[in-house]
Amino acid sequence: MTSSALNTPFEQSEADNLTAIRLWLYLICFLVFIMVIIGGVTRLTDSGLSITEWKPLLGAIPPLSEAHWLQEFEKYRQIPEYQLQNKGMSLAEFQFIYWWEWGHRFFGRFIGVVYLLPFIWFAVRREIPRSLYPKLLALFVLGGLQGVVGWWMVYSGLSERVDVSQYRLATHLTLAFFIFAATLWVARGLRSPQAAARYQTVAAGSFTTSRILIALLFLQLFAGGLVAGLDAGLTYNTWPLMDGEFIPQGLLSDAPGGLINLFENITTVQFNHRMLAYVILALAGFHGFQLARNEKGIATATSVIVLLAIVMQALIGIVTLLLVVPLWAGALHQGFAVVVLAVTVLHCQNMRLAR
Repeated sequence: MTSSALNTPFEQSEADNLTAIRLWLYLICFLVFIMVIIGGVTRLTDSGLSITEWKPLLGAIPPLSEAHWLQEFEKYRQIPEYQLQNKGMSLAEFQFIYWWEWGHRFFGRFIGVVYLLPFIWFAVRREIPRSLYPKLLALFVLGGLQGVVGWWMVYSGLSERVDVSQYRLATHLTLAFFIFAATLWVARGLRSPQAAARYQTVAAGSFTTSRILIALLFLQLFAGGLVAGLDAGLTYNTWPLMDGEFIPQGLLSDAPGGLINLFENITTVQFNHRMLAYVILALAGFHGFQLARNEKGIATATSVIVLLAIVMQALIGIVTLLLVVPLWAGALHQGFAVVVLAVTVLHCQNMRLAR
């Protein structure tokens, strides 16, 4: 019997282990995708400040009696959002926003459990390669950090504001997308070398362009978080012009003034979000042209998928703006951003494996 034949059962077992881990991480990606949509609806329904305390463990239990509901409602009545914006809200109306925020937090806890328990199972059975431990532990830490950032965001709206800080909201949103992308990258990297061999060798320039595209997507996600935090999508609801001009008045001259306009001036924030979309669209088109000119194969085809996804996201964004951000459109725009990031990350990693 040959040496390779002796090794076959062990190699097959290791491959099966990696397949199970990969499927587990894909499940986490799917749950994060759902979480992003839930978070978007929570924001669009102004539900985020309905729970005024952070109880990582006990907070998993919702109010179970009318007395408990009244206690939670009384806590909400003490914050500026209720006093200045929702004064006179009924208990039923409060329960509606409470359930969205509770569901958002509960789903985050659920993702943590779905991550932790299989991780322990794989670790106890010694099915995780040593080289994979740092990556899996880093993902777990990022998930815990996201919970902390989420409370840090909510806390900003409990004392002096009627909403959360746009800086903190953008950070919370961007970190969610980063966790998704990192998990997807790790999962996709567990494929066998034979699977990666299907991709043709690509030029260094094309690979660099794909990485720049991902960086710009994250910048756009942060910019989108600023738009959401300032409700900037509720103004200038025309396209392609803003207030009748392509470059509107007051970009850097209106209050608050200076470079802070990039983050706090509603006109500037929406303008930047639009311009970044155009840049990303142009770069995706250029990247596809790069690949089509120099290489023929799967990488070229997947670059077309990336371009089409970005075009679709741009169209969804335009419709959302023109309709003045209805709930369904806002949630679709945020959810489809995950799809855009996913296909771009997968495309970039395919090129990396080919190289």
